[in-house]
Amino acid sequence: MASHIVGYPRMGPKRELKFALESFWDKKSSAEDLKKVAADLRSSIWKQMSGAGIKYIPSNTFSYYDQVLDTTSMLGAVPPRYNWTGGEIGYDTYFSMARGNASVPAMEMTKWFDTNYHFIVPELGPDVKFSYASHKAVDEFKEAKALGVDTVPVLIGPVSYLLLSKPAKGVEKTFSLLSLLPKIIPIYKEVISELKAAGASWIQFDEPTLVLDLDSQQLQAFTAAYADLESTLSGLNVLIETYFADLTPEAYKTLIGLKGVTAYGLDLVRGTQTTDLVKKDFPKGKYLFAGVVDGRNIWANDLASSLSTLQALEAVVGKDKLVVSTSCSLLHTAVDLVNETKLDDEIKSWLAFAAQKVVEVNALAKALAGQKDEAFFSSNAAAQASRKSSPRVTNAAVQKAADALKGSDHRRATNVSARLDAQQKKLNLPILPTTTIGSFPQTVELRRVRREFKANKISEDDYVKAIKEEIKKVVNLQEELDIDVLVHGEPEASILQRNDMVEYFGEQLSGFAFTVNGWVQSYGSRCVKPPIIYGDVSRPKAMTVFWSSTAQSMTKRPMKGMLTGPVTILNWSFVRNDQPRFETCYQIALAIKDEVEDLEKAGINVIQIDEAALREGLPLRKSEHTFYLKWAVHSFRITNCGVKDTTQIHTHMCYSNFNDIIHSIIDMDADVITIENSRSDEKLLSVFREGVKYGAGIGPGVYDIHSPRIPSTEEIADRINKMLAVLETKILWVNPDCGLKTRKYEEVKPALNNMVAAAKQLRTKLASAK
Repeated sequence: MASHIVGYPRMGPKRELKFALESFWDKKSSAEDLKKVAADLRSSIWKQMSGAGIKYIPSNTFSYYDQVLDTTSMLGAVPPRYNWTGGEIGYDTYFSMARGNASVPAMEMTKWFDTNYHFIVPELGPDVKFSYASHKAVDEFKEAKALGVDTVPVLIGPVSYLLLSKPAKGVEKTFSLLSLLPKIIPIYKEVISELKAAGASWIQFDEPTLVLDLDSQQLQAFTAAYADLESTLSGLNVLIETYFADLTPEAYKTLIGLKGVTAYGLDLVRGTQTTDLVKKDFPKGKYLFAGVVDGRNIWANDLASSLSTLQALEAVVGKDKLVVSTSCSLLHTAVDLVNETKLDDEIKSWLAFAAQKVVEVNALAKALAGQKDEAFFSSNAAAQASRKSSPRVTNAAVQKAADALKGSDHRRATNVSARLDAQQKKLNLPILPTTTIGSFPQTVELRRVRREFKANKISEDDYVKAIKEEIKKVVNLQEELDIDVLVHGEPEASILQRNDMVEYFGEQLSGFAFTVNGWVQSYGSRCVKPPIIYGDVSRPKAMTVFWSSTAQSMTKRPMKGMLTGPVTILNWSFVRNDQPRFETCYQIALAIKDEVEDLEKAGINVIQIDEAALREGLPLRKSEHTFYLKWAVHSFRITNCGVKDTTQIHTHMCYSNFNDIIHSIIDMDADVITIENSRSDEKLLSVFREGVKYGAGIGPGVYDIHSPRIPSTEEIADRINKMLAVLETKILWVNPDCGLKTRKYEEVKPALNNMVAAAKQLRTKLASAK
């Protein structure tokens, strides 16, 4: 019985690729140094899977940024602003598309389906001249072959690539991206022909958009694309891989009807109903790559249950046509549990990271072939039983409090307009008030202090003193820049990662466990270390009150209390899979509610409760949206339903498409929302142009913080003017897209200076127009 892995983490067990990329970007190492690190990582991954007995090992899943940008490079679909003149795309062009450069901004970045991973959105139109401009897929296949490893090269499928794209600036929004299929198929044919010539016997096309709500025209595009590729694919075994959700009956029918296709990869973890479709109708003689090992969570597989599922499928598809696989790429999990030296043995026995999941896949394949490892299965069963019965998982008081939430929608008693009036009397802010999102640059020295404190190398007094000094520095800088509502910069969570505040809060909540090296790629070189929610959640004591109060004592200006919201903590964690996600979210909401009320009692008048990942958790199927949004929005309202009218509640969201959930965002009933806007070409503003009325405060981001580029005062003023065309002056805030922790002070200071100057310039203009 054969085994298969959809994809594997790229960063390396110690984030080797992250550090190599950042060293290269900072011009501290050469392109050859970067290539060597990448080649060593690929070699290690291929040999690991080969040694574990995996038959179908993927290649071309390694990426310096993301696999969609790799496909854009393969197709030569470089936007004109990057001045690419043809030929093989090099690092300069590739990383300029991803990160921007001193002259031009980066391409839009958005979430990869409903994960915390991101991709660079292709910008396409009728005038794009496609050409075969990156031979990465073929080069990596040859590289593996030279190491003695026969791999399955993986490509983003042509239809999914187009469906994940957007019309370029200046192209009509109604432009049919699928009309470009005839232009990109010839490039795919070139790649396929080269792979065949290099000796490939299998090829994998990832077509994850098949799990979305597709209309008949979109489904027909799959049929047309693979009919066109059929003759080129002749002689190859072709796997179409889908993941993250069930297929609709219509999509499943389209999939199994594709010409030239040998095998179908299905997510049977999140796509539980797809199993029924397989049992009803599976084409004779085709392979089923059954994704029974979860590629998106870190819980050990229930091997006995998975084996039972596989045996039932074997009876349908045939013994020699069933391949055991992961549900999706293991990119979304941590690398190797062996590196976790501080997790206690009980919790560790419940877990499986990417390396362990490879072993699980092979163990299931062997068991299905009659070579069951009884000791391995017995150990797994004991761990499953331990997790179900462990007293540390359940807290009766927490469950009772969460149950009591039913029957109320937890809205604040006064409407937002009246609250804003009360808050303005207290805060006395100017029009177009300026603020930032929360974090400031996390310096090497700051990270050293936190690291040494965690390692007990410095005392708590020395740690507190160092953090206070950093807060004072950040407060003074903001006052010098004349920012209106300040932040303390989050130095107490200084590990330079995008969801470090999630880890910071998780460390202080019960029911959470933490890893030392459980890093997961979010985008580019950015990695996150998601907490593990293994049990019921509660807040034993105040978490941020000391730091927020300390910061407020350093200034007369309003200082934001900074919290992460319950939905974001949930979506940026590895969540327990033994109860519904909404139940866990309600427990987190109650813990955050306690913190909000303690901040208010301490005199903090502005409290930001970030829900950066609310949109990220939106189910891929529209039929499931209403239920998710109801409990997600409710969870947010629970956190702040008890505060006074004069306490201003902010929230923040970033890097997702918000237009389709704008009414749910309004229903959150926050006083002010700051939201990503600049990198997506002010896409957010279109919803207001279309007539949606928003009465609360709103700060669409005026510049992209994920690029090192410093925007000019004029550029920011132009963005604010676009906002003023669709939003009332009295509700508009001026702020960056996101937190500043990933930037350097030499980038942050001039950018914020220009932002404040633009706001003042427009205040003067608006005052003179009265």
